[in-house]
Amino acid sequence: MGDLIDINAPIEQEGTKAVVRNWLKKIGESVKSGDPLVELETDKVTQEVPAPADGILTEILMENGAQAMPGAVLGRIGSETLGREQAAVPPQGSASRTPGDAGAPHFSPAVRHAAEEYGIDPTTIAGTGRDGRVTRTDMDRAFAQRPEGRAPVPEARPTQPPPRMEPAEKGTLLRSRKIAHSGMRSSIAAHMLSSVTTAPHVTAVFEADFSAVMRHRNAHKAKLAAEGITLSYTAYIVSACVAAMRAVPEVNSRWHEDALEVFDEINIGVGTALGDKGLIVPVIHQAQDLPFAGIAAKLQDLTARARANALGPDDVRGGTFTISNHGVSGSLLATPIIINQPQSAILGIGKLEKRVVVREIDGVDTIQVRPMAYVSLTIDHRALDGHQTNMWLTHFVQALETWPHERM
Repeated sequence: MGDLIDINAPIEQEGTKAVVRNWLKKIGESVKSGDPLVELETDKVTQEVPAPADGILTEILMENGAQAMPGAVLGRIGSETLGREQAAVPPQGSASRTPGDAGAPHFSPAVRHAAEEYGIDPTTIAGTGRDGRVTRTDMDRAFAQRPEGRAPVPEARPTQPPPRMEPAEKGTLLRSRKIAHSGMRSSIAAHMLSSVTTAPHVTAVFEADFSAVMRHRNAHKAKLAAEGITLSYTAYIVSACVAAMRAVPEVNSRWHEDALEVFDEINIGVGTALGDKGLIVPVIHQAQDLPFAGIAAKLQDLTARARANALGPDDVRGGTFTISNHGVSGSLLATPIIINQPQSAILGIGKLEKRVVVREIDGVDTIQVRPMAYVSLTIDHRALDGHQTNMWLTHFVQALETWPHERM
């Protein structure tokens, strides 16, 4: 085995474990150093593991669906001669095998499952993945674009078993079906459970008036659009977070048993929904050093790449604070929003809508209609107390409500 080189899962992968999603090479194939060999999926990102050296893919030790801890040996590469010998005659009891039939296109389990579920032949789909590979997203898009009532059915599609029947009240039966968890969904579940069992969650709720933000956005969005930048409300929220962090830096922290680690860099993650696949949190690094237009541009880039499954490990690594803009899907308030461990707090933004409020003008109470949203800060009560939470929200709301008209 001295001539074999291990293919290891990244030591610094984002998340404590990953799932082997798709081998990109078959046993016996030549590889060059740096060639992508296998895709790993965590709760935050899908990343490719490159070949550590030139040679032949000799062994696959972790098949699709296997869980890989950081540093785990996924497979091995041998010299050209050794690789071909071992590929031709696998050692007895070896876990090695070639994923897929030789000469046939190789599709990931997610793509094969979609092919069976949708009745779509993946060889007829134009792939958007690396080297033109078909992804699950490509299959979902093809299904969504299919004309209604014209669902293609493969000739050799296996017969589906009848729905499972469960006993219910009064002797009735419930029809049901099981949907296997994706690697991302399983990792999200473990991460959320770990967070709520690790940190005592406490939530404070304020209300923010977005009138000044809306005036600024209406005045400047055309100019930024000419530069290719979409001016979203989230850009204002990120910038207001920076202002609040400067006033209450302890919120930008991590709890340790012997100390509170307060970060100088403000790295703000923004939760981005991926439909029924879950969500991902790309990070705007060093937001404290970015001008407002720079925050808007970076946010646009990260969000677009997140939805195209094109984020790299560095794009989701190193966050010190997270924003959950749950209001985009209609909710006014969500609590508690689970903290993205090991951070100390998470901001929730509710639906922005017009509401009737009382405002004092020239000493007289007036009833006005304003664009309002509930904003919440959920904290790890080990790290932060109520007065810090409320002070942070006070500065955050103030930054939004007093937004300078010319600030860019």
